[in-house]
Amino acid sequence: MEIRRLLTIEEEIREEAGRQMSPPLRKVAAVAVIANPFAGRFVDDLSELISIGEELGIILADRILKSVDPQDVESFGKACIVGEGGEIEHAAALIHPTFGQSVRRVIGGGAAIIPSTKKMGGPGTRIDVPLHYKEAATVSSHFDAMEVGAPDSPKSAEILVALAMATGGRPHPRIPGLKKEDAAGEDGLR
Repeated sequence: MEIRRLLTIEEEIREEAGRQMSPPLRKVAAVAVIANPFAGRFVDDLSELISIGEELGIILADRILKSVDPQDVESFGKACIVGEGGEIEHAAALIHPTFGQSVRRVIGGGAAIIPSTKKMGGPGTRIDVPLHYKEAATVSSHFDAMEVGAPDSPKSAEILVALAMATGGRPHPRIPGLKKEDAAGEDGLR
């Protein structure tokens, strides 16, 4: 794997709608810009990207845990931006088969599916990383997102891969739906 760039983006929300957040909500994203080994050509076997995805899950989760204690992580999500020399399937190979398993090993759990998004784009393209509660994706207070990107990435033969985590749901959630304390497991029901 060839990594050109790594960055970490941290956000701390202390006040929302004139009301203090106690404790503040923290969102942290780790981003890697990697060379796309299959840029410019069609390849049937994407196992190299699947292996890279597993390794990236560990690298990016470890970066986030330098800023957030694993016990404080309540939600997570992942995203990819593929440079124009690649294809969407390259993003799928990176973030679906093995990436999530390695993230769960690093943070010590997370029964819910890790929400994701992917798209094609050039340098400066930004993407919203969807966030869901890590133990049950249907907890409505945790439906959120974090925008990420890098000014010069991805170049045509690169892929930007992002992992984001948050220490809670949206500030002051009030919509109806499943609550965190009532959720259990991936299906979200006790």
